[in-house]
Amino acid sequence: MKKFIIITLLLLVAIQFIPYGKDHTNPPVIAEPNWDSPQTRALFMRACGDCHSHETKWPWYSNIAPVSWLIYHDVVEGREHFNISAWGHQKKNEGEDAAEELEEGEMPLKPYLLAHPEARLSKQEKALLIEGLKKTFGEEKEKDDD
Repeated sequence: MKKFIIITLLLLVAIQFIPYGKDHTNPPVIAEPNWDSPQTRALFMRACGDCHSHETKWPWYSNIAPVSWLIYHDVVEGREHFNISAWGHQKKNEGEDAAEELEEGEMPLKPYLLAHPEARLSKQEKALLIEGLKKTFGEEKEKDDD
């Protein structure tokens, strides 16, 4: 058992030197959408902004592998699909899906909410954000099954 603990600790120390997930720079904000209200933007930044903008707040544990790898991956993925800081400049920006993702409980991700209690919205705040996202980005069009 002692040997297992020593090997595990050595591996945990060794993986700290793997550079993936260590880049915590936030690119500059290029452009934002025309928000329907300051309240929608504030709620969005509180619940979604860390992964869907260039204004990510990197917590201390985002520097410790392997957690850093997961966080970095989520931020990169989030920005790739929906990034309010590159609005109108990023080829793929799925704003019309935002309200639906929130309505269906797909976003924010459960692990994110566990680590960020401030991102948890009350029922009223969630309803306001959903309505504001629909007004700001529109809604996804229903696809015909033909």
